[in-house]
Amino acid sequence: MSENAQIQTGHRHWVLIACMLAMFMAAIEVTIVATAMPTIMSELGGFNLLGWVFSIYLLTQAVTVPLYGRLADMWGRRRVFFIGTSLFLIGSLMCGFAHNMWVLILFRAIQGLGAGAIVPISATIVADIYTPRERASVQGWLSSVWGVAAIVGPLSGAWLVQHFSWAVVFWVNLPIGLFSMLLLARYLPALPSSEPAKTLNIRGCIWLMITITLLLVALLQAEVLGWWLTGVALLAVFAGWILKRNEQRTPAPLFPPVIWQSRIQIAGNLGNVIIGAAMMGISAFLPTWIQGITGGSPLQAGSALAMMSLGWPLASTLSGRLMLITSYRFTAVTGAFLLTLGSALLLLLHIHSPVWQAGVTAFVIGTGMGMTSTTFLVSVQNHAEYSVRGICTASIMFSRMIGSAVGTALMGAVLNFGLAQHLPHAQDPVQQIMSPERREQLSQTVLEQLTQGIATSLHGVFLLALLIALLTLWVGWMLPRQRPAGQGS
Repeated sequence: MSENAQIQTGHRHWVLIACMLAMFMAAIEVTIVATAMPTIMSELGGFNLLGWVFSIYLLTQAVTVPLYGRLADMWGRRRVFFIGTSLFLIGSLMCGFAHNMWVLILFRAIQGLGAGAIVPISATIVADIYTPRERASVQGWLSSVWGVAAIVGPLSGAWLVQHFSWAVVFWVNLPIGLFSMLLLARYLPALPSSEPAKTLNIRGCIWLMITITLLLVALLQAEVLGWWLTGVALLAVFAGWILKRNEQRTPAPLFPPVIWQSRIQIAGNLGNVIIGAAMMGISAFLPTWIQGITGGSPLQAGSALAMMSLGWPLASTLSGRLMLITSYRFTAVTGAFLLTLGSALLLLLHIHSPVWQAGVTAFVIGTGMGMTSTTFLVSVQNHAEYSVRGICTASIMFSRMIGSAVGTALMGAVLNFGLAQHLPHAQDPVQQIMSPERREQLSQTVLEQLTQGIATSLHGVFLLALLIALLTLWVGWMLPRQRPAGQGS
């Protein structure tokens, strides 16, 4: 197929609905399980393993995203989507039967192995059935899925746990996933693979999984590893070097040369690394500010974050229309400016700031992220040939995951450094003010001292988020002054 080839189907709306349902299922998974975890731990025990319930899912998901993207180009979108979704549903089914935390972690790993296919392949299918001009508009619908999931997830998780067994939190995926697969089986044509002569680079897959695993473990478990961090990081570099040599020598590389040679592809991937890193400044640390510094409730913290989830799809829809009348570059730079402005507003938060100020800040950041991420994705898809559109789309998703891991590691290190500088003798200062029971036991003098020290440390995190956000202005400028067009761009 040519660069802007489009799969012809008379039922595009049903295919779009199927992809939106699949993306909703994947988007809601983390929030709905997080809400149910207190109940799950009360029955299964193993509180010390809590972090692995989420980490193993995210790890196996991240490892498989680029693999599924490449397979979608080689084997066809529909087949790979069915493989990944089936794995996800099998993992979901088995999670509900887990009798201890170790078994739950195992089945969560299976879930993650399947989840790596759902979002990138769904986005690729949508790109296949719409023209370049239409892709710019339809992204607003896809982005709205994440906004709805961010609100519905916690609420539905709490309701299901209260009225049913916690297993239903996992089993609710089954009807959604099966209906999505049924729609695609009925309305999405099964096209022949775009590269039937090539076989999957198994050795490259193995080294890719080793590299990503070591990298994510080094980034996300830095404090736990201690001095072992250096060894894990060196192993990650070594595995990456072998992967690079393998990619250069194989006739069927996992990452086609176009990803490294196209200015638009490079900009899209760099932009999503930056967006993923900057996003952690608000999603991971703004709730700490609201609950710890201003003394707000978890509900208030969640409401403030929901403003980001509201701004994202609204800006995504707007950016689609803006691209059609201006250009990729203008839209991306406008979004980058909003992201930078929102990150700067984080620095204006102070001890007596009202919660609504944090909510407005989150909304501005969400609009910036929605506008930039949509522009990067649409520009990459519009300039990718059908034969590599799957891996190009998957690389965008993968870049954002890596960016989130890098952002978490960097901002966590900045926070810990700040706490060591401003509160050198305090033990677990953040925990002391985040827990209502421990907070009430503190004297007014100690509480003020802890609050001031943590606020100053969090401002260091917000400053880093601002510096990261500024990079999106440079990356946005890398995009061309072109508009999505019906035939070529």
